[in-house]
Amino acid sequence: MSNKSKFFNILKTDGKARLGKITTSRGVVDTPAFMPVGTAGTVKGVLPENVKLAGSQIILGNTYHLMLRPGSELISRFGGLHKFMNWKLPILTDSGGFQVMSLSKLRKISEEGVEFSSHIDGSKHFVSPERSIEIQLNLGSDIIMAFDECVDSETPLEKVASSMDRSMRWAKRSIAAFGSQSRKFIFGIQQGGFDEKLRLESSKILTDLNFDGYALGGLAVGEGQEEMFKVLDFAPEFLPQEKPRYLMGVGKPDDIIGAVERGIDMFDCVLPTRSGRTGQAHTRMGEINLRNARHIKDDQPLDFLCSCYTCVNYSRAYLNHLEKANEILGSVLLSIHNISYYQELMKGIREAISNNELKTFVENFHERRKIGDLLEL
Repeated sequence: MSNKSKFFNILKTDGKARLGKITTSRGVVDTPAFMPVGTAGTVKGVLPENVKLAGSQIILGNTYHLMLRPGSELISRFGGLHKFMNWKLPILTDSGGFQVMSLSKLRKISEEGVEFSSHIDGSKHFVSPERSIEIQLNLGSDIIMAFDECVDSETPLEKVASSMDRSMRWAKRSIAAFGSQSRKFIFGIQQGGFDEKLRLESSKILTDLNFDGYALGGLAVGEGQEEMFKVLDFAPEFLPQEKPRYLMGVGKPDDIIGAVERGIDMFDCVLPTRSGRTGQAHTRMGEINLRNARHIKDDQPLDFLCSCYTCVNYSRAYLNHLEKANEILGSVLLSIHNISYYQELMKGIREAISNNELKTFVENFHERRKIGDLLEL
């Protein structure tokens, strides 16, 4: 069976890094790409228009949270998640597999699926691979994820192996439930923890199933960057070269840089907006804490080289005031900036790959962060 992609084109490579395009019915996504996370049908604290203006071409929705509230059937009656939340560009939905791990005290796993108690009201629910796909189809997702079981970084190898085996059986059921969908795509999820043989075995099974793309799961689950990069040194190469590769739940800017160097095309993380809600700004010189007293009289923008709405219109002093006064606008403005920073980072990466200058780009990225925000001196 051919693993040639129906919707992904690689335009250029620089080492293992790939410059590409994902083409969906709702728009093109330039890769490497970062997806802001819209867990409950909203990128927290940011209007959809601002998410788009920041350069975002695709966002992520969360199957587990939307299933519980307001319910995928209700969203379907409103014409799907795009219309419900007024986002016209592509949406990727996760399968709920990560929550299988994070809700370990509230769930029971069997071969059929996962029974769990809602973290909202304690009500009982059951999700199988078939139900996960049904929910994502109800949401109208453009890219759907197979249902899997994710384990954390402390899980013994024997349990990692059995979990991977179950995830591969669930992958077969997921793609069968997906069927022949027009204008939609489904990704399989490679598992196997930190073990090279398990990752290879998982990849062979997924490749035979001929998914439209492939994610690397079971990373960013408590391990350090060094351990994650060790896996990324071999795991992406087990997957078809012609298909997009998605590293789930990553991450920090330097995580993304290192993963791109190792052949990853897609990323998602809550960090831009979560940081924005805690007074943290991501800049080319590193992270800045706007709650620090040194910003009280500072008339500079967060980042001189940034052209986002926040940096064009507001000073660090004003942002410091908003944080000290616990005003919602502070979180909004910092989230807008952080999403813009992430998208500018991805744009810079893409341009560097296009010009065969990724190595220089990466060196400059790390050098600027070593210097840090000069106001700290």
